[in-house]
Amino acid sequence: MNASVHDEVHEVYQTLINAWNNRDAQGMAEQFTEQGVQIGFDGSKIIGQEEILSHLKPIFEQHPTPPFITKIKNIRSLGSDAAILHAIAGMVPPGKTDIEPEFNAHQTLVAVKKGNDWRIELFQNTPAQFHGRPELVEQMTEELRALLK
Repeated sequence: MNASVHDEVHEVYQTLINAWNNRDAQGMAEQFTEQGVQIGFDGSKIIGQEEILSHLKPIFEQHPTPPFITKIKNIRSLGSDAAILHAIAGMVPPGKTDIEPEFNAHQTLVAVKKGNDWRIELFQNTPAQFHGRPELVEQMTEELRALLK
C-alpha cells in the first residue's frame, strides 16, 4: 500500500473518532458513504448517513458518552480504491482517569475511494471481552493505558 492511501484512510478513521469524542453526530455521519453501515458496540446496525445521524444524535444529547482512546493496529489495501483498518479502542468514563476494560473494543473500518475522497463503507465496534481469558483483557487495557501517558 502506498503511503498516501495509508495516510488518507488513517485520516478518515481519525476524523470519525474525533467526531465521536466531540459528540458530533453530523461529523460522524458525513464520513460514511450514502449506504455506509455502522455496527455499534451493542450490535445495532445502522445503514446510511441519514439513519446514522438520527441514531447518534439522541445518544449524544441524552448520554455522557466517554471518548475513545484508540490505537491503529493495521491498515491494508483491498485494491486501488478500498482499504481495511483494524484498531483497538478503550474508553475513560466521565469522572474517571483510567481505561474501563468493559468498554474495550476491536474496531474495523472498510473505506472506499469515491472520486478524490475516502468514505466509510463499514465501521464495526465489537466488544473485546475475551471471555475466559482475562490476561487478554489486561493486555489490551495496558496497551491502551500506555496511550494515556
